[in-house]
Amino acid sequence: MNVIARPVPRDIASLRSDFPILSQTVRGKPLVFLDSAASAMKPRVVIDAMVGAMETQYANIHRGAHWMSERTTEAFEATRDSVARLMNAGSRDEIIFTRNSTEAMNLVAHSYGRGVMKPGQAVVISEMEHHSNIIPWQLLRDDHGIELRVARVTDSGELDMESLAGLLSDGRVGLVAITHMSNVLGTYTPAERIVALAHEHGAKVLLDGSQAIVHRKIDVQALDVDFYAWTGHKLYGPTGIGVLYGKPELLEAMPPFMGGGDMISSVTFERSTWARVPHKFEAGTPAILEGIGLNAAIGYVEAIGYQSIAAHEAALTEHALAKLATVEGLTVLGRAQDRGGVISFTLEGAHSHDVATLLDRSGIAVRAGHHCAEPLMHRFGLDSTARASFGLYTTTDEIDFLAESLGRVRAFFA
Repeated sequence: MNVIARPVPRDIASLRSDFPILSQTVRGKPLVFLDSAASAMKPRVVIDAMVGAMETQYANIHRGAHWMSERTTEAFEATRDSVARLMNAGSRDEIIFTRNSTEAMNLVAHSYGRGVMKPGQAVVISEMEHHSNIIPWQLLRDDHGIELRVARVTDSGELDMESLAGLLSDGRVGLVAITHMSNVLGTYTPAERIVALAHEHGAKVLLDGSQAIVHRKIDVQALDVDFYAWTGHKLYGPTGIGVLYGKPELLEAMPPFMGGGDMISSVTFERSTWARVPHKFEAGTPAILEGIGLNAAIGYVEAIGYQSIAAHEAALTEHALAKLATVEGLTVLGRAQDRGGVISFTLEGAHSHDVATLLDRSGIAVRAGHHCAEPLMHRFGLDSTARASFGLYTTTDEIDFLAESLGRVRAFFA
């Protein structure tokens, strides 16, 4: 996986103590949280940052002339600087705050898709996309005359690059919107190759980084990607705060996504003019406390270091695949060469919801269902899977307990 094998630079017990919620029991058993791909747990520094802001310096931001508003504005806008640094953006003005990655991708679909793309152009997605990277393009297709094309996924769960190249070949594609890491298969897509291929054919690229940014360092300038979307609650931050990176020339050309306060330069009943990017896309009061919490989460991740996190999770994934292979009747979905700590599986004779319910009795939290990726389930002839996903706080002992518990679940249905 091209990761230098260095351990997380603290013992795992000490690191886990940063997450208060992990110390509790569930149904009388120690909590084994293996659902971080849906939403990660929050370290104490994030909780304290949000509580501290409420207790000591809360006010609405950007428009206040008093001390409290100025301090809160500084704290919120410091997050924009942190996000730009995290992603190696060229400027803080390339960072737009949204509610989540779903809103970020809808923003691109609305403002770039309707405001810049022309009817008759095409958008390319893949079979492994989350619904949030499918439905906005279907809406764009239906009301703006955009063609929607779908690149295939191989039997091993990797993006079929030949399929992608074929869809780009006529030069009519305006945008390629692809996940950077599948929330079902754990597959990392070859982002650099995707961007280079799309640009070669005149198309822009949006990467859904909701999963990838949690596990690997993202450099948007090195990728040369046009848009990059992610969400705070998967990166150990709060819900309600997401990020869209965009190249400045594209953001300048795009009309606003929503209208209201804070996104304007002037307003009359005859016409309005817009604020400069990024505020043009940030109508209304933002998620102030959540933004402050996200800054704390970024600081926490950076202090540990992506290299250490990636090495830890690569070791966990390798260990998990080996342990799960010993469970009779268990089949892991996908065999991508480059994959992260998201493992979806089926258990012969048992529905995924029953698997999750029985694991919960042992204190193990996994996800079950189609994972907001129904077309991908259908691609593999399934309606659902169970999914275990790892965070920087996951241990090999927890994975061993998962495998042991799945053995008992299998015996229950035998």
